Amino acid sequence: MSTISIKKIGITNLDTDAIVNAANEGLWAGSGVCGAIFREAGHERLQAACDKIGHCDTGSAVITPGFRLKARYIIHAVGPRWSGGRNGEPELLYSAYKKSLELAVENGCGSIGFPLISAGIFGVPLDVAWDRAIAACTDFLREHSDKQLDIVFAVLDDRIMRAGQEVLKRYPL
Repeated sequence: MSTISIKKIGITNLDTDAIVNAANEGLWAGSGVCGAIFREAGHERLQAACDKIGHCDTGSAVITPGFRLKARYIIHAVGPRWSGGRNGEPELLYSAYKKSLELAVENGCGSIGFPLISAGIFGVPLDVAWDRAIAACTDFLREHSDKQLDIVFAVLDDRIMRAGQEVLKRYPL
């Protein structure tokens, strides 16, 4: 049976088949989660792989090798920048998670690690970020009950972790 869990751990330390980078549309190295992933994976090789892809629309995702990470793959998901929620941000965020999960399954992954996409510098409120993340993951697992996929959310902050655990209770598998 597939699972969803939340752990207090840096995403680059997860031992999952894939990890998700909270990416930008240009797939450039950034700060925060993105910067940590680029540093640990090997900036030059990862940037070259991203440059080859070139672009990823908001609400979508693309995949590269994991290079020096434990994870075999890095899935680069582009979440929306928050502008009040009236420009489709919740739907785009949901879509970024679903596209990431689709890529994981298509590439034979049995486990995937997520950050809380768009909740940092992109400004999506914590409650919206968790709701869309958990909803997308539970919907995906229900729709693909024939697949085994363990989903781990990597967070570093106790308050963010507790908020996620509360939302997770509202979406039982």
